[in-house]
Amino acid sequence: MKSNSEGLIINGIVSYIDRDNIDTDQIIPTEYLKSIKKFGYEDYLFDGWRYKDDGKLGIRKEDRDINEDFILNNKPYNESKILLTRDNFGCGSSREHAVWALRDFGIKAVIASSFGDIFYNNCFKNGVLPIKLEKDNIERLFNLVKKEAVEFSIELQQKIIFINDKDKINFKVDDHLINRIIFGLDDVDISLKEKDKIMHFERNRIISKPWIYADE
Repeated sequence: MKSNSEGLIINGIVSYIDRDNIDTDQIIPTEYLKSIKKFGYEDYLFDGWRYKDDGKLGIRKEDRDINEDFILNNKPYNESKILLTRDNFGCGSSREHAVWALRDFGIKAVIASSFGDIFYNNCFKNGVLPIKLEKDNIERLFNLVKKEAVEFSIELQQKIIFINDKDKINFKVDDHLINRIIFGLDDVDISLKEKDKIMHFERNRIISKPWIYADE
């Protein structure tokens, strides 16, 4: 995401996966959940589709048997910032690793007609913008991106996808969620914004319920 204007625009090539119900196990398989790290999952994104061999944690893509037919293994889609897909993306288990893998690959936004609920919320916590569009708009975008490589520009504050100089699509997302993307906020940052209220509550609780602190 660019930090001009400032940090409010996502520009990038659009890659696409034309199928419904892509679950979190397809986004990143179970064997990669053993890592306790929150970064470094880019090589494992869509592992079962990007590679012909079976991978394991610690093996990089340079040492794998690449599936050259998969879109993210081909230029310019290997540098995509935006992923277009269809219905119920990110369904299945609640693994946060699925969002981490998208983020680490460089995906800044996912456009779909619907998302798995937990995946949707995990996206905002990890800097990936999930955009819900009506199915007719999704179909229109697929018809466009399948013809040639296309770059979209997503304006976060205005909530607009600029497809080209003449065409744009508005999208809806709660302000408090998109502000997480704009300002790079996680749950701790959100809590710290209420620091004064939290401190006031704790001071009052010491006075009103001193027995809680009797052993301290």
